Amino acid sequence: MIRNRSISVMTWAKLAGAVAAVCVGARLGGLPAASLTGRGAVAAEAAQVVRVIDGDTYVMLSGATTYRLRLLGVDAPEQGQPFGAQATDSVARLLAPGRVVLVVRAGRDRYGRTLGAVRLPIATGAAAGRAVPLDSLLVVRGWAWAFDPKRTVAGRAQQQLAAQRAGRGLWKCGVSEAVTPKRWRSFNSEIKRRYRVGCTW
Repeated sequence: MIRNRSISVMTWAKLAGAVAAVCVGARLGGLPAASLTGRGAVAAEAAQVVRVIDGDTYVMLSGATTYRLRLLGVDAPEQGQPFGAQATDSVARLLAPGRVVLVVRAGRDRYGRTLGAVRLPIATGAAAGRAVPLDSLLVVRGWAWAFDPKRTVAGRAQQQLAAQRAGRGLWKCGVSEAVTPKRWRSFNSEIKRRYRVGCTW
């Protein structure tokens, strides 16, 4: 639980450079610093992480408002499906409670969750002032499927293919063994119980 429910003025000031870098499309290690369009990048706001629900859903705090954010551009395994816990743990290490990140909101889904992009500001080293898109990072590390029906994010398919070839994250047991969350939800309890018993983390 976050005791201080507001983001300090100093934290906002530190993020000013990161926001500017995102808006001009800075890059880090081959990962684009902006996952949405330039117009969306201008709307970036600082938000504090409250908690990670699963690999692609988080509770965020902006000002005095707490909201549930569904990350755009990816689909991570659910908690109850194979590798769901590992994907969640991987994200939880990046989004520790209280960490300040950049968020670009993009409406709501049918469940009332805020849709948006999350960028992780880099505060030290040669990359200071830049921000890494979380959706890209999850795909590169193999903890989520690239999911972009409107094809507005370039490069995700190539990132997913590279993760598959390297056997990273949920691709550890092979491409044919990975089941999307949508398909997983369609399985009955018996199929879920028997699924992938021979492949464990």
